[in-house]
Amino acid sequence: MRARHIAPVVLLFPFTLLLAACGGASRAEGAGGTGSGTDGKGSLTLNVGDQKGGSEALLRAAGELDDLPYKIKWSTFTSGPPLLEGINAGAVDVGAVGNTPPVFAAAAKSKIKIIAGTHSRSDGETVLVKKDSPLKRPAQLKGKSIAVAQGSSAHYQLIASLKKAGLSPKDVTLNYLQPADALAAFTRGKVDAWAVWDPYTSQALDQAGARVLTTGQGVVNGLSFQVAAPAALDDKKKSAALKDYTGRLRRAQDWVFKHPEAWAKAWAKETGLPEKVALDAVRRTRGTAVAVAVDKAAIASEQQIVDSFAALKLIPRSYDFGSFVDPRFNGDLPPSGTAPRTYGKAH
Repeated sequence: MRARHIAPVVLLFPFTLLLAACGGASRAEGAGGTGSGTDGKGSLTLNVGDQKGGSEALLRAAGELDDLPYKIKWSTFTSGPPLLEGINAGAVDVGAVGNTPPVFAAAAKSKIKIIAGTHSRSDGETVLVKKDSPLKRPAQLKGKSIAVAQGSSAHYQLIASLKKAGLSPKDVTLNYLQPADALAAFTRGKVDAWAVWDPYTSQALDQAGARVLTTGQGVVNGLSFQVAAPAALDDKKKSAALKDYTGRLRRAQDWVFKHPEAWAKAWAKETGLPEKVALDAVRRTRGTAVAVAVDKAAIASEQQIVDSFAALKLIPRSYDFGSFVDPRFNGDLPPSGTAPRTYGKAH
């Protein structure tokens, strides 16, 4: 997901929707997510997979866990991929991930359905270099070494950015590293660049002497998703709870945009991020999300990611991404291409 911190060592805490976008991180303790307690009341329990500082923290800060007519049992995962494993295994009913983990999960024929989406700015999806690096343009990455988490949103952003610059992954040396290891390699000069996401982008800029070489704006789709278990969708009561839950998340995101400082403070407390870094990440990406329909354009955009990874043989084959989407909760939501919100000049 994103990395942050400087030398000593940082608080690499996974973050919900974005962080979900990461790939291949290890699972939360044990064979699945770690329990985080239960909210609400009633006979129905919705099992929600989460990441530290994710949906639970967001809903609680926005007051959306008050008066729940059903129970939510939270399980915490380190990132999107293991969360999706939990959904496939039937241990989780729904969870938030970024735009890339579903591509890999669906390629593995996991039992998942995408039911809701958000569109955020992609200023936090970056390729970073050190402030004193001679690199000024993405085209200059040819022959250079780049740290990136394999199968993450940053991985796709890097591939797309290289393509835009007339390069391919074969023109660079990819070092597949999770954020903590990537940070260490970056700060010690073991790699020339680092492809990563917020809040790690904000942390590296603030604390690791980093500079942005390029961002994902205009290169990646900026989408994140709520992914559900087909069995939960087939259950009439759970399906109704999922509709209510996704509505609460939309309202909470509206609250975040209007109260960036309050959310940054709550998020920092939950994750251990410095408040300044948290606020930078909120203004750069996290607070800009707008709820959108999971429509044909979103499916087509995700299909591009599928085809890109299949062409590079990072997944076994291409497939129809649309078959893993359930649009029943789209309602009157705006199109997936609806512009994200903005706080003005990107931080």
